[in-house]
Amino acid sequence: MASKLFVFSRPIPAPFDKGPKTVKGVSSQYGDGTDAKLCATTVKAVIAYSNMEQGTILGGLGQVNGKSVAEYKSAAGNEYHLVAHDPTNGKLLAGVFDTGTESMAKYVVGKERDGAALLLALIPALENDSEFKSNLESFCEMHRLGFPDMPAATNALALLCDNAYRRVSDDTCAAHVKVSVDNAGNITSFSKNNLDAHTFEPQTVIVGDFSVLAQPGGAVPAYTPVTSIPHRDFAGQYRLNPGRVLNAKEQALVPEIQPWYILPDQIVCVCKHAQATTGKAAQMRNFALRGPAGTGKTKGAEAIAAGLDLPYVKYTCSANTEVYDFIGQVFPETEGVSTGDPALDAQRKELLAMGGITYGNVAKLLELPGLDDMDYDPAGVYLTVTGVTKPDATAQDCMAVILSLVTDKVRELCFVKPENASGGQTYTYVETDFIRALKYGWCCEIQEPTTIMQPGVLVGLNSLLEQSGSITLPTGEIIRRHPDAVIVITTNVSYEGCRGMNQSVLDRMNLVQDIGLPPEEIMVQRAMSVTGSEDDAMVALMVKAVIAMADHCRHNSIDDGAVGMRSLIDWVISADITGDPYTSALYTVVSKATADERDREALIVAGLEPFFTRARRAAA
Repeated sequence: MASKLFVFSRPIPAPFDKGPKTVKGVSSQYGDGTDAKLCATTVKAVIAYSNMEQGTILGGLGQVNGKSVAEYKSAAGNEYHLVAHDPTNGKLLAGVFDTGTESMAKYVVGKERDGAALLLALIPALENDSEFKSNLESFCEMHRLGFPDMPAATNALALLCDNAYRRVSDDTCAAHVKVSVDNAGNITSFSKNNLDAHTFEPQTVIVGDFSVLAQPGGAVPAYTPVTSIPHRDFAGQYRLNPGRVLNAKEQALVPEIQPWYILPDQIVCVCKHAQATTGKAAQMRNFALRGPAGTGKTKGAEAIAAGLDLPYVKYTCSANTEVYDFIGQVFPETEGVSTGDPALDAQRKELLAMGGITYGNVAKLLELPGLDDMDYDPAGVYLTVTGVTKPDATAQDCMAVILSLVTDKVRELCFVKPENASGGQTYTYVETDFIRALKYGWCCEIQEPTTIMQPGVLVGLNSLLEQSGSITLPTGEIIRRHPDAVIVITTNVSYEGCRGMNQSVLDRMNLVQDIGLPPEEIMVQRAMSVTGSEDDAMVALMVKAVIAMADHCRHNSIDDGAVGMRSLIDWVISADITGDPYTSALYTVVSKATADERDREALIVAGLEPFFTRARRAAA
């Protein structure tokens, strides 16, 4: 039996195919000291488990009535490998279901089927052992971080392979896992009747997302509260400078994490990277959170500030945002005073008529080239502005020169000769939160930069996105980026009006984390915590409906609205008020998903009615 499940001659999946199969110095506690060997079947199952945990592949692993069930998406077309394992007697059921023809075929371990789906189904039983469980958790964490330490990841994987092999193949092992597979590789068939009768529909989902075994409208999987990192073990635990003491004003700006908030792995990952690179030549201080509306990106940015124990500020971009809006505004006191230069006085009068001495107005007054010109012909713009030929000039080079010209002109316009006014200097410069964050070492969130009409606006800030970046303010003060300053860009990918982020800005992000809808159990827990609902079965069903509607919108290019956590929370609250979840869904979820009447009707049929039909709504 073991020879069928553990075939060591198969090629090892990437990225572990470059090293030796035998890992020296590694052996599980159940071995005889022999060096562990990587087994392709186990490696494939463990990587699949980790990918399902991250939501990057289709499939799932769960439990029903004490049995473990696995749904493994094959690389071959529409095939799903379905497996059920009973740990009490080792009995396995397996089948290959084709979602295109809705037919079930026999699963035989051999040349065509490597047994990875079977190993995946054994993981719940294997996890009863602390050695296997701890190494699986370590491997998954390293996988989430992109395998920063390949030798450590290989050692953990080898230990998992050795542990599984020893415990399955040796029936005298104290931690033996029972598995029943005959010498020919035959396994009891997972029948189409099993599927149609929902016999193995999971009650508890361990990792992943079932799409075959969990049928829409069928039994509702039991809600299992998520075990997440306690806030007290996260807030302030990733300080970049342990000796730094915040003043009272700064301390008041450090966010408090709401009790209902469940920390996503991506947020913890950002904080770990920021702290681990402190003091190094290339510190990680620029991060991007990208994803659909309502997935918690802003809450994530606040949590990052809380984890780093930094004051948090934000700037929300709009279609008309200019680069000057990030730098600050100048408010001159011009009543009855003069610069002593008639030409400057005339320019100041013209600017006041335009709305004030702002960076944007001064740029217009000087008739300086715009961002379109810089993007289209940077070398030409550079020559026009400076009189210097620079064939390799970039839009960033042009923006730096123009910023310098505008700053110098602002300082000229705001200077008043001492004899004209007792104070001499008669203007007030107001810093933005963005400048304060860079100057004092805070965490600044830049929201929705992709809505800016001119996609090159942020290019003007590239120098400040560098660790050694600096900028000269109209006061003459040179702002150099504080080593603790953290920039978090949050952007939607589904709102109408969003554009692609400038490549040079994106390149300066140390990490780009894609934030999708949380796993079902987290959505349930978050919705219940925020709304106070205690009906976990109802909320779990609502979560399934919201996910189905979001999937329908994505697959049918319905992008004039949004379906996400905010819609779910509104739905739960409304349903509690009306007692009618079906009707409440129409004006809290469906109506916000799209303005098109035909799309709304299709959305109701595809995403709402499989879970809350008109006939069932009263009973629900």
